[in-house]
Amino acid sequence: MEESQNNIENGIISDNYKGLLDNNHKEQWANNINGSRTPPQNMAASMVRKKSDPILVSNVRFQMLRSLLNNLQEVVLGTKLALLFPAIPLAIAADFYHFGRPWIFALSLLGLTPLAERVSFLTEQIAYFTGPTVGGLLNATCGNATEMIIALFALRQNKIDVVKYSLLGSILSNLLLVLGTSLLCGGLANLKKEQRYDRKQADVNSLLLLLGLLCHMLPLLFRYASGLSNPFATNTLQLSRISSIFMLIAYVAYIFFQLKTHRQFFESQEGDEDEEEEKPVIGFWSAFSWLVGMTIIIALLSEYVVGTIEAASNSWGISVTFISIILLPIVGNAAEHAGSIIFALKNKLDISLGVALGSASQISMFVVPVSVIVAWIMGVQMDLDFNLLETGSLAFTIIITAFTLQDGTSHYLKGVILFLCYIIIAACFFVDKIPMNETTVGNLGTVLEPSSGVSVA
Repeated sequence: MEESQNNIENGIISDNYKGLLDNNHKEQWANNINGSRTPPQNMAASMVRKKSDPILVSNVRFQMLRSLLNNLQEVVLGTKLALLFPAIPLAIAADFYHFGRPWIFALSLLGLTPLAERVSFLTEQIAYFTGPTVGGLLNATCGNATEMIIALFALRQNKIDVVKYSLLGSILSNLLLVLGTSLLCGGLANLKKEQRYDRKQADVNSLLLLLGLLCHMLPLLFRYASGLSNPFATNTLQLSRISSIFMLIAYVAYIFFQLKTHRQFFESQEGDEDEEEEKPVIGFWSAFSWLVGMTIIIALLSEYVVGTIEAASNSWGISVTFISIILLPIVGNAAEHAGSIIFALKNKLDISLGVALGSASQISMFVVPVSVIVAWIMGVQMDLDFNLLETGSLAFTIIITAFTLQDGTSHYLKGVILFLCYIIIAACFFVDKIPMNETTVGNLGTVLEPSSGVSVA
């Protein structure tokens, strides 16, 4: 039994080993699974996974080789997005041989799609061994790892607008595109059924989003009310940094609320009780090693994306604003988006809402304030002022979403409205052709430099 336990820690989990599991080990796994609620983001991403055949590797004689093949089968080939993995070496080769920078951008963006889904898979595997609290915190932290890494590399290159626009786009995409298409498809697939969901989790996430909206609006209103010509004035930066600290405190309270005191609000997201009990397919150290390796690859591709986004914008004739707000979130969260729609088709709206609202709340209340604080540490002047058009779009998005979810029922017309709202906002940013490195007119008629915030006339 000790040898079998070592096997699972080293990543070797076969049918022979599963047969050796005694009741104590099975009960311990069941407690971990039941105690640590699977996040809806991970549940949605699991819909694009595919089960592997253990027979393919069980006949390999050498244990180390069998372990390696099992890991490759589960981690690399265990997703329906595996066809996009070749984009990763192609992006690296394109950069090494100095191919066109738009090609590097496109290949890197495609390569990030399966990596984002695999990170959620690996964190889920680690959560089986760490218990409910650590697993929940790990999932809460790594839920939007791709967006966080892209933001960090953009901050390092002082591309503040890319950080703001990409994070704003993720929130808009989750609330309007993901939720809208889920309600639309679910309503059409269940025309003769009344689709209902638990309002409790929707109310909690709506409150978090409204708090985040307040923290975004105050620096903007403060700048206009005080007549400051410099959007990066000291007072605005101080207000943004203080607000970011309180946003993180609110997010920590939300995690404690979700994992400890009011878990019953979110238990309906786990799905039907008669579904097959899930078990880990790779060991703890294998999952941890793969997670570190894929995080490094995500960091490399994120650096490519940030470094080539302007070249792609100029080559394709699309503004950086549109690429950051629309294209990056759609491609980066494609796995979760597809899973959310599939759950809505199965009339499991609680999971679909958990994906959209949970991810939007995490970005608004965790990723955004962390980016502001990290920029503060790096000496980069990033605030919560996302400009008038962007903040207005965020405000209307949150208000429309809150009104849509207020009665606890759904139909396809609600999905149509949310989806059309996203299309209209996307069209607005598509026609915005002002390059990020050109000057714009501030609120007092002063010409400002968006990237630096320095008045030039």
